[in-house]
Amino acid sequence: KIRFNLPMPVSVNASGGSGAGVKKVDVTLTYDTQDGWTRTIQVTDMKFTWVRLDDKGEVVFWNGGFHVEKSAFVRKIVFLEGNDKRMRTAKISLVPASEYGVDSAIYKESDTEKKGDELVKYADIASVQKKTFDEKVAWFLKTCKRLGVPWEDGHMRICVRREHLLADSIKAVMSLGREDMRKIWRFEFMGENGIDAGGLAKEWFLLVTEAIFDADSGLWLSSEGNQMLMRVNPASEVSCPDDHLIYFRFLGRVLGKALFESQIVSGHMVQYLYKYMLGWPINFDDLESVDQELHQNLKKLLDMNPDEVEYMCLDFTCTQILLGEAVQVPLIPDGEDKAVDGDNLMEYLELYFKYLMLERIKPQVTELLLGFYDVVPEPLLTVFDFQELELMMCGLPTIDMDDWKKNTKYAGTYKDTKGRSNSCKWFWDIVNDEFDQEMRARLLQFVTGTSGVPSRGFSVLQGSDGNIKLFTLNGVDLSHSLYPRAHTCFNRLDLPMYKSKRDLREKLTIAVTQCATGFTHE
Repeated sequence: KIRFNLPMPVSVNASGGSGAGVKKVDVTLTYDTQDGWTRTIQVTDMKFTWVRLDDKGEVVFWNGGFHVEKSAFVRKIVFLEGNDKRMRTAKISLVPASEYGVDSAIYKESDTEKKGDELVKYADIASVQKKTFDEKVAWFLKTCKRLGVPWEDGHMRICVRREHLLADSIKAVMSLGREDMRKIWRFEFMGENGIDAGGLAKEWFLLVTEAIFDADSGLWLSSEGNQMLMRVNPASEVSCPDDHLIYFRFLGRVLGKALFESQIVSGHMVQYLYKYMLGWPINFDDLESVDQELHQNLKKLLDMNPDEVEYMCLDFTCTQILLGEAVQVPLIPDGEDKAVDGDNLMEYLELYFKYLMLERIKPQVTELLLGFYDVVPEPLLTVFDFQELELMMCGLPTIDMDDWKKNTKYAGTYKDTKGRSNSCKWFWDIVNDEFDQEMRARLLQFVTGTSGVPSRGFSVLQGSDGNIKLFTLNGVDLSHSLYPRAHTCFNRLDLPMYKSKRDLREKLTIAVTQCATGFTHE
């Protein structure tokens, strides 16, 4: 640990500009998480950068190499000019979270204002980030409107055939330049009389994203950890003979445009992809959403005597199943010739982690992010955590409380009393009568890993193995856990036997709202 004076708070005036003799505003972005990650201003370049604080507010400094609990990484993206002026290229990589910075201001770029004018200042972002979800969304959409191109300065008409929806849509959207992404789009289904007053746009966003997230397209696969979440298919190039990367650039633009225009898309992605969009830290436990069994097996290596690791006969390769065929992939050049032992175990775990989280899907993720940032500037997203981003993009689910309660399983100390115990009664009273739609969605995210509800209801809620795993309230003693604890692979919530409804409400609210980086997950 080291302690030093953070560069903020900064002196800012009412409009956000710095100067002497004006009041101080705390320019930090805190996300109500208990893992300590906070964004603050770096004075050398005025960028928001991640720092990790302990319970006393001191900066935790870790420079001891890779550590499964202490190390965190952020995807870094470096934009480059492409051969086509309409399309940028980029290089992405995973860097230590504390080394990544994002601009703390947003600039207006259109013909109506001088290019480079500061539209949103760092103090504005810091102020908004502390507001409620609804207030943040309202500010985000208002800012998007200011960034958008007025109708009279140019707009786009997109005509598609319903029977060739995806192909026509890709051709239309990918022919546009980046400057067209913030213009108003009007949609027309050829051969139909509908006039787009908002309804056709809503339908187009839902239909296009439903088609591209369809596992039959070969671009995306259902997550092993949650059948409702979609992950990038590492073999998309083989599964989709056409130029598969165009589909990911197209999808990035569609997701960005939907967010920009407050449209809803069909399809929930695995959580670490939302973290990539936000420039949010990921850690070793995020690997669980990729492969739960592998994650557990790798962590078991840490429990072994260092002198015994070499007897596992591991080398610096990993085995991946691509299109049903096992393929050995070297993690380093000639990795098959380098044995894993107690001395290089951490190097092996870091390489394995980075390969599974990014390296094997780097081309697809690069295109997805390039398309997304063609529309939405990254600094504008810093006010949200990744759960809020999912809610904005996929919408708040319509939750049938009767169906939820009917298809809940009780375990632990609640196994015999079922829903008759006081804690269970208080739990349902709070969720049904006191939680609003957003809080119910966050509770679902907390326990199941996504805010989505199966189309056939809670009776077909799936676990990490693809089998039915009903929402479960597992009773535990207060000595076992002070706060509710989620086990997303089993859709199970460990709910302590609280002595009062007030205690349950307080602890449940804290757990649900402070789990944005997964500190409560198994």
